[in-house]
Amino acid sequence: MKLLRVGPAGAERPALLDQDGTLRDLSGLVTDVDGALLSDESVLSRVREAAAAGGLPALDAEGLRTGAPVGRIGKIVGIGLNYHDHAEEIGAAVPEEPIMFLKAPDTVVGPDDTVLVPRGSVKTDWEAELGVVIGSTARYLNSSEEALAHVGGYVLAHDISEREFQIERGGTWDKGKNCETFTPLGPWLVTADEVGDPQNLGVRLWVNGEQRQDGTTAKQIFPVGEVVRYLSQFMTLYPGDVIVTGTPAGVAMGQPEPKPYLRAGDVVELEIDGLGRQRQELKNA
Repeated sequence: MKLLRVGPAGAERPALLDQDGTLRDLSGLVTDVDGALLSDESVLSRVREAAAAGGLPALDAEGLRTGAPVGRIGKIVGIGLNYHDHAEEIGAAVPEEPIMFLKAPDTVVGPDDTVLVPRGSVKTDWEAELGVVIGSTARYLNSSEEALAHVGGYVLAHDISEREFQIERGGTWDKGKNCETFTPLGPWLVTADEVGDPQNLGVRLWVNGEQRQDGTTAKQIFPVGEVVRYLSQFMTLYPGDVIVTGTPAGVAMGQPEPKPYLRAGDVVELEIDGLGRQRQELKNA
């Protein structure tokens, strides 16, 4: 299923995109697309049955904003340097264990919302990423196979980063990852059963119409199952938590000088196979 949330920021309503591309209202069945929904198989089954029976009212998508497809996110965990080609392009050693950082849920915006270039920024960078949404509580998992059973679905994520804040200003990566609007998600949450193999997805990104990233999740150093298993050794993952799993080669930081970091007025578009497409215009904060 392709689940989404539509409407004004802060007042989104749950919806479903059916196989014919028609937007369907879910507000008569569920209150939100969130961890509570993903963890309740009986409710998910009712949604599937209603969709198959054609019993969900259609929504007029004309002019309707698409919000982030996951509501009430508890935490966002980022994985750094998780593609062989990305590590190579920036001259970094391949990590022996996943590199993790946290992003605040209040950095999340919709897939086509405006992205703000932070005040004082000179190195705002793009990162198209596969986002993993947890569907059932995960703690101390024993295998990658077990971990994948705890995944509720997948989303297209844009893990925007300010590299000077992240790398050159001391401390952890967090202050380069948590600027306002720095985690566009969506347009859809696609349930895990529909995505299939998460290690066989193309990842692409364009800046002002020029393609900058053209990768595949097959090149992840730590596959999705291993990332979820690993994280579960250090924290409990709850339904609705989001993991952004790293970016392939092609970021601004990996380009020759002068590096083409993002500026106000730029337009970024990105997509992942089966997970939809995003488009953001940048403005100064």
